[in-house]
Amino acid sequence: MRPVITFGEIMMRLSTPGFARFSQATSFNVTYGGGEANVAVSLAYFGIPAAHVTRFPDNDLGQAATALLRQHRVGTEHIVYGGDRLGLYFLETGAIARPSKVVYDRANSAFAQLEPGMLNWEEILADAQWFHWTGITPAISAGAAQSCLEAIWVANKLGITVSADINYRKNLWQYGKKAHEIMPELVAGCDIIVSSVGDAADILQIKPIKEDADAFTSVCRQIMQQYPKIKKIVNTKRGSVSASHNTLAGMLWNGQELLQTITHDITHIIDRIGGGDAFMAGFIYGLLTYQNDQKALDFAVAASALKHTVEGDANLVTVAEVEPVMEGDSSGRLKR
Repeated sequence: MRPVITFGEIMMRLSTPGFARFSQATSFNVTYGGGEANVAVSLAYFGIPAAHVTRFPDNDLGQAATALLRQHRVGTEHIVYGGDRLGLYFLETGAIARPSKVVYDRANSAFAQLEPGMLNWEEILADAQWFHWTGITPAISAGAAQSCLEAIWVANKLGITVSADINYRKNLWQYGKKAHEIMPELVAGCDIIVSSVGDAADILQIKPIKEDADAFTSVCRQIMQQYPKIKKIVNTKRGSVSASHNTLAGMLWNGQELLQTITHDITHIIDRIGGGDAFMAGFIYGLLTYQNDQKALDFAVAASALKHTVEGDANLVTVAEVEPVMEGDSSGRLKR
Protein backbone atom coordinates (compact mmCIF):
# COMPACT_ATOMS: atom_id res chain seq x y z
CA MET A 1 0.00 0.00 0.00
CA ARG A 2 1.28 3.45 -0.88
CA PRO A 3 1.91 5.77 2.11
CA VAL A 4 0.05 8.76 3.49
CA ILE A 5 2.34 11.79 3.81
CA THR A 6 1.72 14.42 6.49
CA PHE A 7 3.43 17.81 6.78
CA GLY A 8 3.76 20.15 9.75
CA GLU A 9 5.65 21.25 12.82
CA ILE A 10 6.38 18.97 15.76
CA MET A 11 6.94 20.49 19.18
CA MET A 12 8.20 19.21 22.48
CA ARG A 13 5.23 18.92 24.82
CA LEU A 14 5.94 19.69 28.48
CA SER A 15 2.96 18.78 30.65
CA THR A 16 2.50 19.11 34.37
CA PRO A 17 2.31 15.75 36.19
CA GLY A 18 -1.25 14.57 36.78
CA PHE A 19 -3.56 17.55 37.15
CA ALA A 20 -1.00 19.90 38.75
CA ARG A 21 -1.15 23.60 37.94
CA PHE A 22 1.81 25.40 36.38
CA SER A 23 2.41 27.16 39.70
CA GLN A 24 2.69 23.78 41.45
CA ALA A 25 4.92 22.01 38.94
CA THR A 26 8.50 21.13 39.89
CA SER A 27 8.91 18.86 36.86
CA PHE A 28 7.29 18.23 33.47
CA ASN A 29 6.47 15.11 31.51
CA VAL A 30 8.07 15.22 28.06
CA THR A 31 6.73 13.98 24.76
CA TYR A 32 6.59 15.28 21.19
CA GLY A 33 3.62 16.03 18.99
CA GLY A 34 1.99 18.13 16.32
CA GLY A 35 -1.35 18.00 14.59
CA GLU A 36 -0.22 16.48 11.32
CA ALA A 37 2.29 14.09 12.92
CA ASN A 38 -0.46 12.88 15.25
CA VAL A 39 -2.42 11.85 12.15
CA ALA A 40 0.58 9.91 10.83
CA VAL A 41 1.13 8.09 14.13
CA SER A 42 -2.54 7.13 14.38
CA LEU A 43 -2.57 5.84 10.82
CA ALA A 44 0.52 3.73 11.51
CA TYR A 45 -1.33 2.09 14.42
CA PHE A 46 -4.21 1.38 12.03
CA GLY A 47 -1.82 -0.40 9.69
CA ILE A 48 -1.66 2.35 7.04
CA PRO A 49 1.91 3.23 5.94
CA ALA A 50 2.59 6.84 6.92
CA ALA A 51 5.52 9.25 6.80
CA HIS A 52 5.88 12.71 8.28
CA VAL A 53 7.69 15.67 6.73
CA THR A 54 9.04 18.45 8.94
CA ARG A 55 12.20 20.38 9.84
CA PHE A 56 14.05 19.83 13.10
CA PRO A 57 17.12 21.48 14.58
CA ASP A 58 20.18 19.29 14.11
CA ASN A 59 20.66 18.61 17.81
CA ASP A 60 19.71 16.06 20.46
CA LEU A 61 16.13 17.33 20.72
CA GLY A 62 15.57 17.04 16.98
CA GLN A 63 16.96 13.52 17.09
CA ALA A 64 14.76 12.61 20.07
CA ALA A 65 11.64 13.79 18.24
CA THR A 66 12.70 11.81 15.16
CA ALA A 67 13.24 8.72 17.29
CA LEU A 68 9.73 8.99 18.73
CA LEU A 69 8.23 8.98 15.23
CA ARG A 70 10.27 5.92 14.33
CA GLN A 71 9.16 4.22 17.54
CA HIS A 72 5.59 4.59 16.33
CA ARG A 73 6.45 3.20 12.86
CA VAL A 74 6.17 6.57 11.07
CA GLY A 75 8.58 7.17 8.21
CA THR A 76 11.16 9.91 8.83
CA GLU A 77 13.25 9.69 5.66
CA HIS A 78 12.07 13.07 4.34
CA ILE A 79 12.72 15.10 7.50
CA VAL A 80 15.26 17.89 6.99
CA TYR A 81 17.54 19.32 9.67
CA GLY A 82 18.71 22.86 10.39
CA GLY A 83 17.59 26.03 12.09
CA ASP A 84 17.92 27.19 15.65
CA ARG A 85 15.45 25.46 17.94
CA LEU A 86 12.61 23.03 18.46
CA GLY A 87 9.26 24.63 19.28
CA LEU A 88 7.78 23.96 22.73
CA TYR A 89 4.34 23.94 24.27
CA PHE A 90 3.38 23.64 27.90
CA LEU A 91 0.19 21.87 29.02
CA GLU A 92 -1.72 22.16 32.27
CA THR A 93 -4.45 19.50 32.29
CA GLY A 94 -7.76 20.74 33.67
CA ALA A 95 -10.43 18.86 35.58
CA ILE A 96 -14.14 19.32 36.25
CA ALA A 97 -14.83 23.09 36.02
CA ARG A 98 -11.16 24.07 35.52
CA PRO A 99 -10.21 24.03 31.82
CA SER A 100 -6.88 22.87 30.46
CA LYS A 101 -4.34 25.54 29.52
CA VAL A 102 -1.69 25.62 26.80
CA VAL A 103 1.24 28.04 26.55
CA TYR A 104 3.24 28.07 23.30
CA ASP A 105 6.93 28.86 22.87
CA ARG A 106 7.52 28.27 19.16
CA ALA A 107 8.86 31.57 17.76
CA ASN A 108 11.88 31.20 15.44
CA SER A 109 11.65 27.42 15.46
CA ALA A 110 13.47 25.36 12.84
CA PHE A 111 10.14 24.71 11.12
CA ALA A 112 9.20 28.40 11.10
CA GLN A 113 12.48 29.07 9.27
CA LEU A 114 11.56 26.78 6.37
CA GLU A 115 12.19 28.32 2.96
CA PRO A 116 10.75 27.34 -0.44
CA GLY A 117 12.88 24.74 -2.15
CA MET A 118 14.17 23.12 1.07
CA LEU A 119 11.83 20.16 0.49
CA ASN A 120 11.84 18.14 -2.72
CA TRP A 121 8.12 17.46 -3.02
CA GLU A 122 8.46 15.62 -6.34
CA GLU A 123 10.61 13.04 -4.57
CA ILE A 124 8.64 13.04 -1.31
CA LEU A 125 5.26 12.46 -2.97
CA ALA A 126 6.42 10.22 -5.82
CA ASP A 127 4.92 7.03 -4.34
CA ALA A 128 2.28 8.55 -2.04
CA GLN A 129 -1.48 8.04 -2.18
CA TRP A 130 -2.51 10.85 0.17
CA PHE A 131 -1.16 14.20 1.44
CA HIS A 132 -2.47 15.81 4.64
CA TRP A 133 -1.84 19.27 6.11
CA THR A 134 -3.56 21.63 8.57
CA GLY A 135 -4.24 25.34 8.83
CA ILE A 136 -1.58 25.60 11.53
CA THR A 137 1.28 25.15 9.04
CA PRO A 138 0.65 28.20 6.79
CA ALA A 139 0.01 30.30 9.91
CA ILE A 140 3.52 29.78 11.25
CA SER A 141 5.56 31.62 8.60
CA ALA A 142 5.55 32.72 4.99
CA GLY A 143 8.11 30.03 4.18
CA ALA A 144 6.01 27.29 5.76
CA ALA A 145 2.95 28.52 3.85
CA GLN A 146 4.81 28.50 0.53
CA SER A 147 6.26 25.05 1.21
CA CYS A 148 2.76 23.75 1.91
CA LEU A 149 1.47 25.30 -1.31
CA GLU A 150 4.31 23.68 -3.27
CA ALA A 151 3.35 20.30 -1.81
CA ILE A 152 -0.31 20.75 -2.79
CA TRP A 153 0.67 21.73 -6.35
CA VAL A 154 2.78 18.58 -6.72
CA ALA A 155 0.11 16.37 -5.13
CA ASN A 156 -2.50 17.74 -7.53
CA LYS A 157 -0.21 17.13 -10.49
CA LEU A 158 0.38 13.53 -9.39
CA GLY A 159 -3.32 12.85 -8.72
CA ILE A 160 -2.79 12.34 -4.98
CA THR A 161 -5.71 12.88 -2.61
CA VAL A 162 -5.21 16.05 -0.53
CA SER A 163 -6.91 16.61 2.82
CA ALA A 164 -6.69 19.45 5.32
CA ASP A 165 -8.01 20.38 8.72
CA ILE A 166 -8.27 24.11 8.05
CA ASN A 167 -8.47 24.99 11.75
CA TYR A 168 -8.05 28.71 12.46
CA ARG A 169 -5.58 29.78 15.16
CA LYS A 170 -5.75 33.58 15.28
CA ASN A 171 -2.73 34.03 17.54
CA LEU A 172 -0.41 32.14 15.18
CA TRP A 173 -0.81 34.53 12.25
CA GLN A 174 1.99 36.94 13.16
CA TYR A 175 4.06 37.43 9.98
CA GLY A 176 1.96 40.16 8.37
CA LYS A 177 -0.61 38.08 6.49
CA LYS A 178 -4.18 37.22 7.39
CA ALA A 179 -5.59 33.71 7.05
CA HIS A 180 -8.07 34.78 4.37
CA GLU A 181 -5.16 36.13 2.27
CA ILE A 182 -3.21 32.86 2.27
CA MET A 183 -5.54 29.94 2.91
CA PRO A 184 -7.97 30.05 -0.05
CA GLU A 185 -5.26 29.15 -2.58
CA LEU A 186 -4.23 26.16 -0.46
CA VAL A 187 -7.81 25.05 0.19
CA ALA A 188 -8.53 25.18 -3.55
CA GLY A 189 -6.18 22.21 -4.02
CA CYS A 190 -7.95 19.98 -1.48
CA ASP A 191 -10.28 17.03 -2.02
CA ILE A 192 -11.39 16.74 1.61
CA ILE A 193 -11.43 19.33 4.40
CA VAL A 194 -12.35 19.53 8.05
CA SER A 195 -14.11 22.83 8.67
CA SER A 196 -16.48 24.31 11.21
CA VAL A 197 -18.90 27.13 10.47
CA GLY A 198 -16.53 29.46 12.31
CA ASP A 199 -13.48 28.30 10.33
CA ALA A 200 -15.34 28.90 7.07
CA ALA A 201 -16.09 32.48 8.13
CA ASP A 202 -12.60 33.28 9.46
CA ILE A 203 -10.59 31.63 6.69
CA LEU A 204 -12.79 31.55 3.58
CA GLN A 205 -15.12 34.45 4.47
CA ILE A 206 -18.12 32.19 3.89
CA LYS A 207 -21.06 32.50 6.28
CA PRO A 208 -24.37 30.63 6.52
CA ILE A 209 -27.22 31.94 4.42
CA LYS A 210 -29.96 33.07 6.80
CA GLU A 211 -32.69 31.30 4.85
CA ASP A 212 -30.95 27.92 5.12
CA ALA A 213 -32.19 25.62 7.86
CA ASP A 214 -28.79 24.17 8.79
CA ALA A 215 -25.71 26.39 9.15
CA PHE A 216 -23.15 23.64 8.48
CA THR A 217 -24.89 22.46 5.31
CA SER A 218 -25.24 26.05 4.17
CA VAL A 219 -21.52 26.80 4.38
CA CYS A 220 -20.62 23.41 2.88
CA ARG A 221 -22.72 24.09 -0.20
CA GLN A 222 -21.05 27.47 -0.66
CA ILE A 223 -17.54 26.06 -0.12
CA MET A 224 -18.08 23.42 -2.79
CA GLN A 225 -19.43 26.02 -5.20
CA GLN A 226 -16.34 28.20 -4.75
CA TYR A 227 -13.86 25.31 -4.47
CA PRO A 228 -15.13 22.62 -6.85
CA LYS A 229 -12.23 20.22 -6.20
CA ILE A 230 -13.55 19.64 -2.66
CA LYS A 231 -15.82 16.59 -2.53
CA LYS A 232 -16.24 15.99 1.22
CA ILE A 233 -16.41 18.35 4.22
CA VAL A 234 -16.39 16.88 7.72
CA ASN A 235 -16.49 18.22 11.25
CA THR A 236 -17.10 17.16 14.82
CA LYS A 237 -19.71 18.50 17.20
CA ARG A 238 -18.36 18.64 20.75
CA GLY A 239 -20.43 19.24 23.84
CA SER A 240 -18.54 20.30 26.96
CA VAL A 241 -20.29 19.22 30.14
CA SER A 242 -17.03 19.87 31.99
CA ALA A 243 -13.28 19.60 31.40
CA SER A 244 -13.60 15.94 32.37
CA HIS A 245 -16.85 15.11 30.53
CA ASN A 246 -17.54 15.81 26.85
CA THR A 247 -19.90 14.54 24.19
CA LEU A 248 -18.77 14.00 20.61
CA ALA A 249 -20.47 13.40 17.27
CA GLY A 250 -19.46 13.75 13.64
CA MET A 251 -21.04 15.11 10.49
CA LEU A 252 -20.18 14.93 6.81
CA TRP A 253 -21.45 16.78 3.75
CA ASN A 254 -20.59 14.86 0.57
CA GLY A 255 -22.26 17.22 -1.88
CA GLN A 256 -25.53 15.31 -1.83
CA GLU A 257 -26.52 14.61 1.76
CA LEU A 258 -25.61 15.35 5.36
CA LEU A 259 -24.45 12.27 7.25
CA GLN A 260 -24.22 12.19 11.04
CA THR A 261 -23.06 9.78 13.73
CA ILE A 262 -24.31 8.76 17.13
CA THR A 263 -23.20 10.97 20.02
CA HIS A 264 -20.47 9.46 22.18
CA ASP A 265 -20.56 10.28 25.88
CA ILE A 266 -16.94 10.67 27.05
CA THR A 267 -16.56 10.77 30.82
CA HIS A 268 -13.38 10.88 32.92
CA ILE A 269 -11.27 12.35 30.13
CA ILE A 270 -7.57 11.49 30.37
CA ASP A 271 -6.27 13.77 27.59
CA ARG A 272 -8.30 15.54 24.91
CA ILE A 273 -5.29 17.03 23.08
CA GLY A 274 -5.17 15.53 19.60
CA GLY A 275 -8.82 14.56 19.45
CA GLY A 276 -9.31 16.30 16.12
CA ASP A 277 -6.19 14.64 14.69
CA ALA A 278 -7.51 11.25 15.80
CA PHE A 279 -10.76 12.05 14.01
CA MET A 280 -8.94 12.93 10.79
CA ALA A 281 -6.77 9.81 10.91
CA GLY A 282 -9.86 7.71 11.51
CA PHE A 283 -11.63 9.30 8.56
CA ILE A 284 -8.67 8.71 6.24
CA TYR A 285 -8.49 5.08 7.39
CA GLY A 286 -12.24 4.69 6.97
CA LEU A 287 -12.29 6.03 3.43
CA LEU A 288 -9.32 3.90 2.38
CA THR A 289 -10.69 0.75 4.00
CA TYR A 290 -14.49 0.85 3.89
CA GLN A 291 -14.97 3.12 0.86
CA ASN A 292 -18.24 4.12 2.48
CA ASP A 293 -18.85 7.63 3.77
CA GLN A 294 -21.05 6.67 6.73
CA LYS A 295 -18.76 3.90 7.96
CA ALA A 296 -15.72 6.14 7.55
CA LEU A 297 -17.39 8.87 9.60
CA ASP A 298 -18.49 6.41 12.29
CA PHE A 299 -14.96 5.02 12.56
CA ALA A 300 -13.48 8.53 12.74
CA VAL A 301 -15.66 9.63 15.65
CA ALA A 302 -15.12 6.36 17.53
CA ALA A 303 -11.36 6.78 17.10
CA SER A 304 -11.55 10.34 18.41
CA ALA A 305 -13.64 9.23 21.39
CA LEU A 306 -10.98 6.65 22.28
CA LYS A 307 -8.22 9.26 22.00
CA HIS A 308 -9.67 10.93 25.11
CA THR A 309 -8.51 7.85 27.07
CA VAL A 310 -4.90 8.03 25.82
CA GLU A 311 -2.26 10.26 27.40
CA GLY A 312 -0.12 12.25 24.99
CA ASP A 313 -0.76 13.91 21.64
CA ALA A 314 -1.25 10.84 19.45
CA ASN A 315 -3.98 8.21 19.38
CA LEU A 316 -2.18 4.94 20.17
CA VAL A 317 -5.10 2.61 19.48
CA THR A 318 -5.69 -0.14 16.93
CA VAL A 319 -8.50 -0.90 14.51
CA ALA A 320 -9.52 -3.83 16.73
CA GLU A 321 -10.03 -1.38 19.60
CA VAL A 322 -11.91 1.24 17.55
CA GLU A 323 -14.39 -1.02 15.76
CA PRO A 324 -16.31 -2.16 18.88
CA VAL A 325 -16.73 1.49 19.94
CA MET A 326 -17.81 2.30 16.39
CA GLU A 327 -20.50 -0.38 16.76
CA GLY A 328 -21.74 1.03 20.07
CA ASP A 329 -19.74 -0.97 22.64
CA SER A 330 -18.32 1.57 25.08
CA SER A 331 -18.25 -0.82 28.05
CA GLY A 332 -14.46 -0.93 28.31
CA ARG A 333 -14.79 -4.56 29.38
CA LEU A 334 -11.52 -6.28 30.36
CA LYS A 335 -9.91 -8.16 27.46
CA ARG A 336 -8.18 -11.44 28.34
